Order: sequence, then structure tokens, then C-alpha cells
Amino acid sequence: MKGLENKNFIPNLSFDCVIFGFNGKLLKILVLEYHNTGFFALPGGFIEVDQSIDEAAKKGVKDRTGLDNVFLEQFHVFGEVDRADPEHMRQILIANNDLTEENEWMLDRFNTVGYYALINYEEVTPTPDQFSDSIGWYAIDELPDLMMDHNQIVEKALIVLRNNLSEKLIGMNLLPPKFTMKQLQSVFEAILDQKLRRTTFQRKMLSLDILERHEKLFQGKAHKAPYLYSFK
Repeated sequence: MKGLENKNFIPNLSFDCVIFGFNGKLLKILVLEYHNTGFFALPGGFIEVDQSIDEAAKKGVKDRTGLDNVFLEQFHVFGEVDRADPEHMRQILIANNDLTEENEWMLDRFNTVGYYALINYEEVTPTPDQFSDSIGWYAIDELPDLMMDHNQIVEKALIVLRNNLSEKLIGMNLLPPKFTMKQLQSVFEAILDQKLRRTTFQRKMLSLDILERHEKLFQGKAHKAPYLYSFK
């Protein structure tokens, strides 16, 4: 993030992304660790004056994951007066020998726009920014203590994701073009963090009229071969 003083950013506004990763079994979240501080945070950034907030967030996700065709949705604005602790940013700048007069604007209060994405983390090569020692995937129940209000941002994103799951799943690119009902159920179980009854789940999914049934997937005994489905 060196050289930020040379760009024209919208004052007091940022974005933070909760990037959920799913590999067919486990749900994880992408987290940064900043140089020589022990601070953990969500990937995020600032918005240039000639850039939309959506464009900035899409670029931020691509920079951290290498992917540009991902489901990304704005879900909440976080604007509590005390949400941004300037001391966190001061220590990050000092640790990177970048605490200059030109960068002091980053110590101001910031409102942040929250986004969430849901991708297959096995397709990602996580890339830290220049302020970070590392970036990696953490299971939801094993998240470190994140700086500022980032743990609350994760909690809100998870609530929104769970509430919108049936409506949003089509655009999330989590499954292959054709998938079994069991694969689809695995996505729901991982995100909802609960086991679902197979017959009840199948009945609900078929009632939504979002699936098209195809040929069977023959891998063993023919009479046990499951049907393949795709989203309409």
C-alpha cells in the first residue's frame, strides 16, 4: 500500500470483504496478518474518486485471490463512531516505515462498506498486500481475534449469507455445471453449520423450481446412481 498518498481517495470511506472459501466440505474465511504487528484483518481497501465502490471491491478481491469471476455482494455499511482505532493503523504504518505526513489521512475515522464473496478456495492462490506478512484460510470456528470491528463484520456477513442462501446460490460458482443433490446439500450444511435430512432437503430444492435434472452419474451400482442437476 506504499504510494497511497499519491492517489486521490474518497475521504473517510473504505471497503472490507468477507471472502468465504468452500471446497465441497469446509467453509473458511480469508484473513490477512500485518507485518510485525500481530494484527489480523479482513482484506479491504480504499476507493478512488473516479471509481465505484463495487469496482474497488472487485479489484480488491481479485488482488487477494487472483479470481475475477466471483460472486460478490454488498451487504452492510459499518459506521459506528468508535469502529476504527487509529492506533491500529499507526502501528501498521510504523511497522512498514510508512508513517509520513502524506499518509496521516489513514488515521482518520472511516466508515466501511461490507462485501461478501463465496468461492472455491482450492482454486485460489492467496496473495497478501505489501503491508501483510501472510494471508490464509481460517475455519469459521477458528478465526483469530481480528482488528477493529472485523469479527462483527464476519458475523453479520454470515447471517446475511445464511438468510440469502437459497436465492443467491445460483450465482456463486461453488458447484460444477452439473452436480448431484448430495453435493448441493453439502454446500448448505457447511454454510448453515447443521446436518439436513436428505429427503426433506431434496423436496425443498425441487419445489423451488431452480434445478434442471439430467442423466444419472454412474460410478458404481447402476440402481444407486444419483441424478445430475444444473441450475436453470
